[in-house]
Amino acid sequence: MSIFKTPVSIDILNDTLGNNMTKHVGIEFTEVGDDYLCAKMPVDHRTTQPYGILHGGASVVLAETLGSVAGYFCVDISKQRVVGLEINANHIRGVRDGFVYGKCTPIHIGGKTQIWSIEIKNEEDKMVCISRLTLAVLDNDKK
Repeated sequence: MSIFKTPVSIDILNDTLGNNMTKHVGIEFTEVGDDYLCAKMPVDHRTTQPYGILHGGASVVLAETLGSVAGYFCVDISKQRVVGLEINANHIRGVRDGFVYGKCTPIHIGGKTQIWSIEIKNEEDKMVCISRLTLAVLDNDKK
Protein backbone atom coordinates (compact mmCIF):
# COMPACT_ATOMS: atom_id res chain seq x y z
CA MET A 1 0.00 0.00 0.00
CA SER A 2 1.35 3.39 -1.01
CA ILE A 3 2.21 6.14 1.47
CA PHE A 4 1.41 8.75 -1.16
CA LYS A 5 -1.99 10.46 -0.81
CA THR A 6 -1.83 12.09 -4.23
CA PRO A 7 -1.26 9.95 -7.33
CA VAL A 8 2.36 10.16 -8.40
CA SER A 9 4.23 8.85 -11.43
CA ILE A 10 7.54 9.46 -13.17
CA ASP A 11 5.76 11.53 -15.83
CA ILE A 12 4.01 13.69 -13.22
CA LEU A 13 7.29 14.24 -11.36
CA ASN A 14 9.42 15.08 -14.40
CA ASP A 15 6.69 17.19 -16.08
CA THR A 16 6.25 19.40 -13.01
CA LEU A 17 9.91 20.29 -12.45
CA GLY A 18 9.51 23.68 -14.13
CA ASN A 19 12.29 26.17 -14.66
CA ASN A 20 14.06 26.03 -11.30
CA MET A 21 17.15 24.64 -9.55
CA THR A 22 16.04 21.02 -10.03
CA LYS A 23 15.90 21.36 -13.79
CA HIS A 24 19.01 23.57 -13.90
CA VAL A 25 21.22 20.88 -12.33
CA GLY A 26 19.65 18.10 -14.44
CA ILE A 27 17.78 16.11 -11.79
CA GLU A 28 15.50 13.49 -13.30
CA PHE A 29 13.11 11.26 -11.35
CA THR A 30 13.64 7.60 -12.23
CA GLU A 31 11.44 5.46 -9.99
CA VAL A 32 8.38 5.63 -7.75
CA GLY A 33 7.69 2.88 -5.23
CA ASP A 34 4.99 2.45 -2.62
CA ASP A 35 7.22 4.13 -0.02
CA TYR A 36 10.14 5.69 -1.88
CA LEU A 37 11.22 7.97 -4.73
CA CYS A 38 14.42 7.76 -6.79
CA ALA A 39 16.16 10.32 -8.99
CA LYS A 40 19.47 10.78 -10.75
CA MET A 41 21.67 13.81 -11.23
CA PRO A 42 24.59 14.27 -13.62
CA VAL A 43 28.05 15.03 -12.31
CA ASP A 44 29.12 17.72 -14.77
CA HIS A 45 29.98 21.44 -15.00
CA ARG A 46 26.67 22.32 -13.28
CA THR A 47 27.22 20.14 -10.22
CA THR A 48 30.98 20.04 -9.56
CA GLN A 49 33.15 22.31 -7.46
CA PRO A 50 36.40 23.93 -8.68
CA TYR A 51 38.46 20.78 -7.96
CA GLY A 52 36.34 18.76 -10.38
CA ILE A 53 34.39 16.63 -7.90
CA LEU A 54 30.70 16.64 -7.05
CA HIS A 55 29.84 19.73 -5.02
CA GLY A 56 28.41 18.92 -1.59
CA GLY A 57 25.72 21.53 -2.16
CA ALA A 58 24.62 19.71 -5.31
CA SER A 59 24.19 16.52 -3.28
CA VAL A 60 22.06 18.50 -0.84
CA VAL A 61 19.96 19.86 -3.73
CA LEU A 62 19.29 16.29 -4.86
CA ALA A 63 18.51 15.17 -1.30
CA GLU A 64 16.15 18.06 -0.55
CA THR A 65 14.43 17.69 -3.91
CA LEU A 66 13.73 14.02 -3.29
CA GLY A 67 12.56 14.50 0.30
CA SER A 68 10.45 17.58 -0.35
CA VAL A 69 8.73 16.07 -3.37
CA ALA A 70 8.04 12.82 -1.52
CA GLY A 71 6.68 14.79 1.43
CA TYR A 72 4.43 16.83 -0.83
CA PHE A 73 2.78 13.71 -2.18
CA CYS A 74 2.22 12.40 1.38
CA VAL A 75 -0.20 15.19 2.31
CA ASP A 76 -3.61 16.20 1.01
CA ILE A 77 -2.34 18.95 -1.29
CA SER A 78 -5.74 20.64 -1.34
CA LYS A 79 -5.30 21.32 2.40
CA GLN A 80 -1.59 21.18 3.22
CA ARG A 81 1.94 21.75 1.97
CA VAL A 82 5.42 20.91 3.22
CA VAL A 83 8.48 23.10 3.73
CA GLY A 84 12.01 22.24 4.78
CA LEU A 85 12.99 22.77 8.42
CA GLU A 86 16.42 21.16 8.54
CA ILE A 87 18.72 19.11 6.36
CA ASN A 88 22.02 17.47 7.13
CA ALA A 89 24.38 15.63 4.86
CA ASN A 90 27.46 13.50 5.37
CA HIS A 91 29.66 13.46 2.27
CA ILE A 92 31.40 10.11 2.06
CA ARG A 93 32.99 9.76 -1.36
CA GLY A 94 33.92 12.05 -4.24
CA VAL A 95 32.56 11.62 -7.75
CA ARG A 96 34.16 13.15 -10.86
CA ASP A 97 31.74 12.23 -13.66
CA GLY A 98 28.73 10.15 -14.65
CA PHE A 99 25.62 10.22 -12.51
CA VAL A 100 24.70 9.96 -8.86
CA TYR A 101 21.49 8.23 -7.81
CA GLY A 102 19.32 9.20 -4.86
CA LYS A 103 16.72 7.15 -3.02
CA CYS A 104 14.41 8.74 -0.50
CA THR A 105 12.55 6.74 2.19
CA PRO A 106 10.46 7.92 5.14
CA ILE A 107 11.62 7.77 8.73
CA HIS A 108 8.52 9.54 10.11
CA ILE A 109 5.37 10.82 8.41
CA GLY A 110 3.35 12.76 10.98
CA GLY A 111 0.63 15.35 10.99
CA LYS A 112 3.01 18.24 11.70
CA THR A 113 6.44 16.95 10.66
CA GLN A 114 8.03 14.45 8.31
CA ILE A 115 11.57 13.06 8.40
CA TRP A 116 13.15 11.53 5.29
CA SER A 117 16.37 9.58 4.75
CA ILE A 118 18.10 10.10 1.42
CA GLU A 119 20.95 7.88 0.24
CA ILE A 120 23.00 9.06 -2.73
CA LYS A 121 25.19 6.51 -4.50
CA ASN A 122 27.53 6.49 -7.48
CA GLU A 123 27.30 4.33 -10.59
CA GLU A 124 29.12 1.51 -8.76
CA ASP A 125 26.40 1.56 -6.04
CA LYS A 126 28.86 2.99 -3.49
CA MET A 127 27.60 5.52 -0.95
CA VAL A 128 28.42 9.13 -1.85
CA CYS A 129 26.24 11.00 0.63
CA ILE A 130 23.71 10.20 3.34
CA SER A 131 21.24 12.92 4.22
CA ARG A 132 18.30 13.45 6.55
CA LEU A 133 15.59 16.02 5.83
CA THR A 134 12.99 17.30 8.26
CA LEU A 135 9.87 18.90 6.79
CA ALA A 136 7.14 20.93 8.45
CA VAL A 137 3.57 20.15 7.38
CA LEU A 138 1.63 23.41 7.09
CA ASP A 139 -2.00 24.16 6.38
CA ASN A 140 -2.60 25.98 3.12
CA ASP A 141 -3.53 29.65 3.46
CA LYS A 142 -7.25 30.27 3.37
CA LYS A 143 -8.50 32.45 0.56
